[in-house]
Amino acid sequence: MLNFWGNKEQRAQSSPQEANNGSRYSPSVVSSPSSSRPATPSSNSSGGFNAQSPTNRPSFVSQVSPAEAADITAALRNKSVNELKKLVSDKDARHNFLLSLEAVKTQNNHLTLAVFPISDQVRDELRNATLQLARENLEKEPWIMELRNQCRIIRTTELAAAQEKMHELERRKEELLKSYSPVSLLHQLQDAMKKTEEESEALLGQLLDQEIDLTTFVQKYKKLQCSYHKRALTHLAAKASLGNHS
Repeated sequence: MLNFWGNKEQRAQSSPQEANNGSRYSPSVVSSPSSSRPATPSSNSSGGFNAQSPTNRPSFVSQVSPAEAADITAALRNKSVNELKKLVSDKDARHNFLLSLEAVKTQNNHLTLAVFPISDQVRDELRNATLQLARENLEKEPWIMELRNQCRIIRTTELAAAQEKMHELERRKEELLKSYSPVSLLHQLQDAMKKTEEESEALLGQLLDQEIDLTTFVQKYKKLQCSYHKRALTHLAAKASLGNHS
């Protein structure tokens, strides 16, 4: 700053012609009140400029929570292009839109309560209503306990019956699976083969004892032998298939 004013004095002394033609350099040398250019910042003016700098200005921007920002974004997303242009150009439309936001409504309600506090009468009414609601809840407590006991009884009895039925069904399922398992079917075929063989021997004994004639014996014996051989072949095939899979 001192160098700046020293340079001006040096220019004024070294070149009188430039000093006489001060009208050419007056805007940069002398700060005239009527000058159209801004005055050269001095120590006082620099202090005034610093007082108006953005770093020293009070911040009036309120912090917006993510939820409020999401509500505002959703409200703007639902607007059409024409409505958005109207919000930008029309001050009243922009004002009405801001008043329709939930965050602004909440702030307005808080300000209303702060400016217009609740009267004693309203406070007494609210207190009485709260007490009445508490009394009603206390009166319902025995009924709620009874319902809770009934639910507990129903849960214990019906749940026990359902579990018993489920265990019975699981047992029957296991029995069915065992009865229709490959090993069980092989045993059933073996039993049927033994039964057919016993019937054939019994039929042969009836023929020897002359209890039946030869024609009847042949028909029955042929039928029993066909059944026996079918079961025997099925048994052999199933046994071979199980052996291959194992």
